[in-house]
Amino acid sequence: TFMIRTLQPWFENIGKRQVKSPKLYIRDSGLLNTLLNIQNQDQLRGFPRLGAFWEGVALEEILRFYNITNNECFFWGTQGRAELDLLLFCGGKRIGFEFKYSDAPSITNSMNVAIADLQLDHLYIIHPSNGSFPMMEKITAYGLETFITQHNKQ
Repeated sequence: TFMIRTLQPWFENIGKRQVKSPKLYIRDSGLLNTLLNIQNQDQLRGFPRLGAFWEGVALEEILRFYNITNNECFFWGTQGRAELDLLLFCGGKRIGFEFKYSDAPSITNSMNVAIADLQLDHLYIIHPSNGSFPMMEKITAYGLETFITQHNKQ
């Protein structure tokens, strides 16, 4: 019924032990709210796994926007705890995404490791606020709605 997304890990020979088990996401956030008995915004904001909930919602929106097939999207992680929430192979480019439920996301060491090890063309930090701002070369933070609106025009 396509209710669960299985996101496969990406691994290549980079000289590090990498995570090789898939991640699972419930694709329908309304169904997830019902299963968790979350009935309003206050309950959602108080949910202890709100960051993971946001990751699933934002991931689905990004994949829908790019119209990506399962063999073009992955997550990446190492045993040393470096990780990337979403890796897309799109138009000959490697694009990374991190989903942060924060109004002021920051660059993590994992992001720098992912850019270097995976040779990303760009990494986007997707957050729930509006607007966008550059963080450093190859890293830009975008509100989810802003990302879709601005990139839809390109």
